Amino acid sequence: MRLLPRSLFGRLVLLLLTGLVLAQLLSTFILLRDRGQVLYKSIRENLIIRTAGVVRLLDTLPAQDRQQLIPLLASPELQITLSGQPIPVPPLQRNSALASKLVRRELLHRLPQDTKILISIEDSLPQPQMPPMHRRHMMGGGPMSGPWAYMHGLHAMARFSHVQVQLQDGTWVHFKHGLSERLFDWPTRLLIVLGVLLISVILLSLIGVRSLIRPLRKLRQAAEGLGRDIRQPPLDETGPTEVRDTAKAFNTMQTRLKNYIEDRAGILAAVSHDLKTPLTRMRLRTDLMEDEELRAKTQKDLDDMESMVSATLDFMRGTETSESSRRLDLMALLESIQEDALETGGNVRFTGQVTRLYNGKPLALKRCIVNLVENAVRYGGQADIRVEDAEAAVVISICDRGPGIPEDVLKKVFDPFFRLENSRAQHTGGTGLGLGIERNIARAHGGELMLYNRPKGGLCVKLSLPR
Repeated sequence: MRLLPRSLFGRLVLLLLTGLVLAQLLSTFILLRDRGQVLYKSIRENLIIRTAGVVRLLDTLPAQDRQQLIPLLASPELQITLSGQPIPVPPLQRNSALASKLVRRELLHRLPQDTKILISIEDSLPQPQMPPMHRRHMMGGGPMSGPWAYMHGLHAMARFSHVQVQLQDGTWVHFKHGLSERLFDWPTRLLIVLGVLLISVILLSLIGVRSLIRPLRKLRQAAEGLGRDIRQPPLDETGPTEVRDTAKAFNTMQTRLKNYIEDRAGILAAVSHDLKTPLTRMRLRTDLMEDEELRAKTQKDLDDMESMVSATLDFMRGTETSESSRRLDLMALLESIQEDALETGGNVRFTGQVTRLYNGKPLALKRCIVNLVENAVRYGGQADIRVEDAEAAVVISICDRGPGIPEDVLKKVFDPFFRLENSRAQHTGGTGLGLGIERNIARAHGGELMLYNRPKGGLCVKLSLPR
């Protein structure tokens, strides 16, 4: 999916954040719901108990003393008045009727069973300020609506505003209940605590994911460095079991590769030494030949054999060099190569600039670039060197004005001993290992060597050296 991050770090962070946010939202919903239930039940019971207590108290007082006591019993949320007749009650809807029955039943538990009670429920509640969850509970919507809400008394408490109770002497007590709008505000402190908790968990998760990804990053860097230097220091075998096992496997692989390359180099060195002895004997024998023409041909074959052996060893050892990497000035290196080529009569042009030092192997890079420039001058008449210094890599392009190479054999020129000429004679193209050696040098620096034909004729070699 395109929406998914490409990196493992991004995907783990996305997965953790999604799970944390969903879990936090669910927890917030449950907390607010439970808070609303407890809040509404507490207020309902308090108001019903208070109403019943006021009725029982007024029943014990003479009529002339009741009016003086009313202001002491009232509060901002509860207005109490006395009258000889009840206030007419409008017809109740089904939900309101159920709510009024619930309130009447609870009041009758605390009052005489023959007490007359009238309840009027209104909908004029402060809905704009209250949370949607509370509003659904109070107005009969959502998961707490219907009979479930009546069982908890939320619907009854929240919506009734007038209760009229007849005293034993026939006087009606009118209770007008009101709820403070602050009760319906969002619980700011609770939300702040939940927000701080969420942010803390997110930060800890990011730190944890980064610490888990760090060994993978080190493994990637070690894998990239392995192509440049097989003798680089091994990875630290520390951390969790999986990380230690992976680092141990990587170090084992590096050791085996290094042993394999060293064994191969040793075998090649031995073969090279052993071949020199019979080649020397053959040269001595050719000197004793009386036939001048046969002696010249034999010596030429021996020269070709010796050149091929040396080139083969260079090709096999292309990535094996004891030269260490260091900071070098590529501009100075390229300018010196251009000057050397001009002194020998080569037509070499140079454009571009490298502004920063490059970390590489000077002798290997010089050998690579010199061979590419000599090939361009030999087969294309001139060499146009263009260098581009980017943030991620230095790109050196060497182009000539020759006939180029057919497209179907561009990829084959890197194969060992592949030559465009039918002959393997040095004066017509060498041994066919030169480009392979240069590509090995480029890859030893973590780069690549590519060939392509110019639209107007000529061949270009692009040497990419990552920083």
